[in-house]
Amino acid sequence: MVNPDIEIETLAEFDQVAARGSLSGYRIQSVNLLERTFALLSADTSAAVFLGCPMEPDAAAKVRADGALVFPPVPGLPFDPYRGLLYTPEELFTGLPGGYEATPDAEAYAWFQETKADGDIYSSMLRALHDDAISDALDEHLAGARVVGVMGGHALSRGGTDYRGAAELGRTLARSGLTVATGGGPGAMEAANLGAYLAPAPDEALPEALEMLAKAPSFTPSVSDWATAAFAVRERWPAGGDSVGIPTWFYGHEPPNAFAGHVAKYFANAVREDGLLARSNAGVVFLPGAAGTVQEIFDNATPNYYASRGEPTPMVLVGRTHWTEQLPAWPLLRALARGRDMESRIALVDSVDEVPGALAAMS
Repeated sequence: MVNPDIEIETLAEFDQVAARGSLSGYRIQSVNLLERTFALLSADTSAAVFLGCPMEPDAAAKVRADGALVFPPVPGLPFDPYRGLLYTPEELFTGLPGGYEATPDAEAYAWFQETKADGDIYSSMLRALHDDAISDALDEHLAGARVVGVMGGHALSRGGTDYRGAAELGRTLARSGLTVATGGGPGAMEAANLGAYLAPAPDEALPEALEMLAKAPSFTPSVSDWATAAFAVRERWPAGGDSVGIPTWFYGHEPPNAFAGHVAKYFANAVREDGLLARSNAGVVFLPGAAGTVQEIFDNATPNYYASRGEPTPMVLVGRTHWTEQLPAWPLLRALARGRDMESRIALVDSVDEVPGALAAMS
């Protein structure tokens, strides 16, 4: 297992290590080294690995001669397949005043649409490299955190009671010391990230923010208006709390929300979904949703059933009528759990107000 301490992901980290005279054995990940030629020529770079690091030709020749592996940057891509850090909303929405279509997020989706079915091994390799780098960055970011996943439908309108409830839940969970993780998209996912973002703010910030967001209740017909309203809230309360969003370009017609402090965006939806659930070590809350949320319930139930990830993690389904009558996932989940360790780790509640207590009882 590679020691994460040998990964260099920022220029500051590079300078600190290079000052000691040796980069031997380090993995330098997506760091611009064009102005660090002297350091590269001076340091021992044997057994180092440079992943997507721009550098001058003489520096590149020297580190290769030392025996380092050099994976050069890939030109012409709207994303960095070697990136060492998670995305931020500001990064994904750069250029938003000129329209969402001009943002890096939209450009990456357009590239994915062009290449996902072209059969080109080069394109699929780049997507796999990117997603693996994102998983590595996500693990580093969440190391030691108690993570609770919040799942729910993307169609939830910003102006509704259910949206407000999801936001209040995210705020409560964040204030209790948990890291909120969602699918990173609109609707219930955005609401939970919003609540976590406003956790450090006074209670009255949330209703004011909800009023601001209601002016653009959905990402249709205009993603630009929807996202602009979110950034207006961020500008109003700039010192927001952190949470994680884990969206996918597979559902690229659904934009990522702007309230997750860190965004792990994937090309492969299966990798994204499994990773989100696997990292929710403090439990998962399932708000009312449709097919996607049902899938996530049983994606999470399967490793709990077989204990393939160790001790089962809590699962809380919110909305008794929804999960017993409209989409009766609860009876099946309860039948699966009967007589197994996971039986004491599932709960059905009527409202989001009951979620913190249910999680605490099963922890």
